[in-house]
Amino acid sequence: MQLQLVVVETGRTWRRALLRMVWDPKNAISHNDYGSFERQNSGSNSKLDEDDHDKPLPLRGCSLGSLGSAGALPLSPLHNQQASASSMSDTDLIQRQPLLPLPTKNGNHITVEYEEDRDDHSEDDGRPGGKVNGAVIISIPKAEREEQRYPKEKLKTLMAFFCLVFGFIMATASLSLVHERVPDKKTYGPLPDIFFELFPKVPWALTVSEIIIVVSTNVTFLVLLFHKHRFIVFRRLFLMMSLLYLMRSVTMFVTVLPMSDPTYYCSPKANETTPWLLTTRVWQLMSGFGLTINGKQTYCGDFIYSGHTVMLTICYLLINEYSPDSPKRIFQLLSWLSCIASTTAVFMVLLARGHYTIDILIAYFVTTRTFWIYHTLANNSSLKKPGPHNFLARAWWFPIFRYFEGNVGVKVPRQHDWPLPWPRRFLHKPPNRNS
Repeated sequence: MQLQLVVVETGRTWRRALLRMVWDPKNAISHNDYGSFERQNSGSNSKLDEDDHDKPLPLRGCSLGSLGSAGALPLSPLHNQQASASSMSDTDLIQRQPLLPLPTKNGNHITVEYEEDRDDHSEDDGRPGGKVNGAVIISIPKAEREEQRYPKEKLKTLMAFFCLVFGFIMATASLSLVHERVPDKKTYGPLPDIFFELFPKVPWALTVSEIIIVVSTNVTFLVLLFHKHRFIVFRRLFLMMSLLYLMRSVTMFVTVLPMSDPTYYCSPKANETTPWLLTTRVWQLMSGFGLTINGKQTYCGDFIYSGHTVMLTICYLLINEYSPDSPKRIFQLLSWLSCIASTTAVFMVLLARGHYTIDILIAYFVTTRTFWIYHTLANNSSLKKPGPHNFLARAWWFPIFRYFEGNVGVKVPRQHDWPLPWPRRFLHKPPNRNS
């Protein structure tokens, strides 16, 4: 008897494999059959020697892991009396192999097929896997492609970028309007702040803070660019930043605080608001990315909440969440450096009197909660559906989130690759040793 394993792979259906166990009786004289259970005998077709009843039956090249290639299978006296020299019966072999299915009546072949290859499901006998035309059917689920689990959806990423641009325009437009409502510095001094009372003012600290913001932003961009699922990660960044800027445009507009630094230069007020004036101010602020080191941020009143803190916090959270796992020490160090740099930059903003302490605290709270709630919803498919069990679905931005994240069903892994089609040597993928 011989046990053979045949795997057939064809074209596009490479995942479909036909596992076939073939029962093939062989001549007892031929001892070159791999996996044969025949006992090697010098004589012709005769019964086993009675003196060898108590000896183990050697196996040559058995492919079953439970037996081993050089093992021996002990035989009982009753079994030795019933065994023949030419071959074993099917029943004897199956008794030795209790996990093998019984051969069918209409042939010597036992076939295992994929469920997707079946044409008729009505002839199942009710057992697990079923049975069709004498073939034992084992249901094997289809392998889910990586493209289905992590869809790129480039159009959605582009739409998310437009949402970010819209949120930034709304924030700058709100600042353009708030500038006309800022209380006069000569009449209203800075509000009492515990940090201002403990630490003196450092004029150059705001420049240091914005330099750290520029460096952190570029490092974060590189980490996300080299991510394997960069379109998903960038889409999340754009959506979260658009939400934060939209909420900031509301909070700074409804409550206007007096200047925290009386010496800070503010552009003269126009005492009127026209569409052209609003457009020119928005363009000036956007061209300078809202930073004073570019010389374009000369409008005052953007206090609650701090945009500097939002950028620094989101950069740290993204680096900590999406940086590679290996080499572990290097990227753990990068995460720690990002945290230290962000904390230092926030401290510098307070030293320069660029914001009140309440602006920093609210910005940190809103940014971290938005990030954590967003990723909690994104990493749990059950939370992407509204219902009585899902209170997070009551957020006003949940329908927007559901549209952009509805097709990402699992957590995005920390995998990185080369983002460009050249040079090709960086695109080489090592073989999968686990397959």
